[in-house]
Amino acid sequence: MTTPAARINRLRIAFLMLAGVVGIVVVALAFLMLGPPVVSPHELIAIARGGGSSFNRIVVIQLWLPRLVLGLLAGAMLGLSGTLLQDTMRNPIAGPELLGVTSGATFVVAVITLLHLPVDLTLVPWLALAGGVAAGTLVVLSVGRISDPIRLVLTGAALAALLNAGIFVLISYGNTNDIALLFLFLVGSLANRTWNYVTMVLPWAIVGIPAALLCGRALNLLQLGDDVAGGLGLPVGRVRLLTLTIGAALVAAVVAIAGPISFIALLAPHLARRLLRTSDSRQVLPLSALLGALLLTAADLLARRAFAPLDLPVGVFTTVIGGPILLLLLRRQLGARAAAT
Repeated sequence: MTTPAARINRLRIAFLMLAGVVGIVVVALAFLMLGPPVVSPHELIAIARGGGSSFNRIVVIQLWLPRLVLGLLAGAMLGLSGTLLQDTMRNPIAGPELLGVTSGATFVVAVITLLHLPVDLTLVPWLALAGGVAAGTLVVLSVGRISDPIRLVLTGAALAALLNAGIFVLISYGNTNDIALLFLFLVGSLANRTWNYVTMVLPWAIVGIPAALLCGRALNLLQLGDDVAGGLGLPVGRVRLLTLTIGAALVAAVVAIAGPISFIALLAPHLARRLLRTSDSRQVLPLSALLGALLLTAADLLARRAFAPLDLPVGVFTTVIGGPILLLLLRRQLGARAAAT
């Protein structure tokens, strides 16, 4: 029999999911209408029906719409990746940026770009995945204790600095155009992304997003500790490897087409848990996907319009917002450690 508290909890979850969807719809409409050129709601409806002015139709359909779709997919994938990494490692500040996953994937893409390696675009996400997994594995093995957030951050930062130094060395081999292109890539940008980029990331989203959502029960068991999870019949090693691989794959696909967009993967799960008032991964995962899509799309809209006609990289805004929050989380971790001792 369902208790009143359970019914209230279900209503709150449904409301939050609905609010997330409504928020995405509002931001999406603003994304398409605010241009430039500015498109009225009436003309946007006409464009959706195949009408409207030819110029506005081309801009909306060929320029803003693929960028919007890519932002929604990338945000959802980053939100899910952050939840997978944090819950798998039982570490609230575990994220692709702090585990070296983003740095490893970025380094691989930078090598391909600067050295003009003859690599097909469809293979770039796979190579980025290999780099991300290798870097993340190295950080985890170096830390040893996956529940120690401070050591995790320091080790991930050290590896990121090393990989960034390697990128700077490679820049000397590139020409002016390569350096300009790489700058936009290194800070994370969705500008000038066409339907070809959507086509490239879509298979990863179709496979990776459902796979991540299906990990909820296993993540709940992992949060209980390895001994308890193993006692309940969960193959801890294989499940942890699987969830980390899914998380790395989601990040690698985003990095391959948009660069290392920071802090969305870190913020979306924390915001979802705070709103839901629970750490149940079965609830946190879908809301993290919605919030990740909403946060990234809203940040990209702000990056496009805040200093118009300049179109700034979206990674600038996510870093400005996410950096202070990361410092706050680290301060809480240090406070909790001091209280425990």
